[in-house]
Amino acid sequence: MHRKEIRFLTREDVEFPPQLLQIPGPPLCLYVKGDVKTINFKEDNFISVVGTRQITGYGKQLTRKFAFELTKAGCVIVSGMATGVDGLAHETCIDAGGKTVAFLGCGVDIVYPPQHVNLYKKIISGNGLIISEFPPGMRVEKGLFVSRNRIISGTSKGVLVIEGTNDSGALITAKCALDQGKEVFAVPAAITSRYSEAPNKLIKDGAKVVTSV
Repeated sequence: MHRKEIRFLTREDVEFPPQLLQIPGPPLCLYVKGDVKTINFKEDNFISVVGTRQITGYGKQLTRKFAFELTKAGCVIVSGMATGVDGLAHETCIDAGGKTVAFLGCGVDIVYPPQHVNLYKKIISGNGLIISEFPPGMRVEKGLFVSRNRIISGTSKGVLVIEGTNDSGALITAKCALDQGKEVFAVPAAITSRYSEAPNKLIKDGAKVVTSV
């Protein structure tokens, strides 16, 4: 970990996100890439922006709009560095001069997906943190993303779902948020698009409909 510049945080460390101590099944420890002093977990406002990997043109517009305006409003953008909505939310936040936190479903020494290597470097070079509860060297496995999603929502005051299908991982993150007593926000979209299924379902189930920051 020293060689790879990975910081190890336990629940006893003052830098450990206090909000994660309040969720069911908090992580035992966190592995961090980047300067932990970049983010103030006690005072900063965290909002998760999540959605589909198969982002549409409409989804790109929404992600850029909300990530940019939330950043300018003083929020730290939290997501999972996946392709699609997640990666674009991180990129937009950085371009707007903000700070972002990416939670991975693998070790923090592994760039996943590989095409986000430049984004990975931008985040750890001063634009935020890359964090995982999984040890260095752990490769991606499908079940790890479900565990990762509860930390994305657990860190945040609310979760904004941009696009997704009925089996989208964004719905898992939204469910985690509800279980944790967090706010869930969804942007309405055309019912003719399958990538509108997740936000429209959340709206029917009582999520807050949002059309502006």
